[in-house]
Amino acid sequence: MATFPLKIMTPDGVAFDGEVVSLSCRTINGQIQLLAKHIDLCTALGMGEARIKLEDGTTRRAACMGGMLSVLKGECHLLATTFEWADAIDAERAARSKARAEEILAQKNLDKRDLELAEARLKRALVRSSVVARKDI
Repeated sequence: MATFPLKIMTPDGVAFDGEVVSLSCRTINGQIQLLAKHIDLCTALGMGEARIKLEDGTTRRAACMGGMLSVLKGECHLLATTFEWADAIDAERAARSKARAEEILAQKNLDKRDLELAEARLKRALVRSSVVARKDI
């Protein structure tokens, strides 16, 4: 199968740099899958699971939250606010984070900012939990 170069970067550095068959991730407009020779594109990333199919046929999964995705002249760059490979996610920590967010959301009289922060924390925990639960698929 045809491949294309993919570079995944985070504030911590390069998370991946190599040839891939496909990249699937959540954008702010929904799920997208990129293959070799994709048209040029620039879009904001949403919050969800990223799947990368490698040349050898294996698929790697990650929790990807926020950032930008671009394809220019066949090269793909994903600049993520947070990008965590499934095998690096601590399932217990994600569960604790989910529980804390749910406790905050259960409180009465939350101001708008606290509500939005708790909702965002819950969404991040749910993405991490979902990715780690499916990491062996």
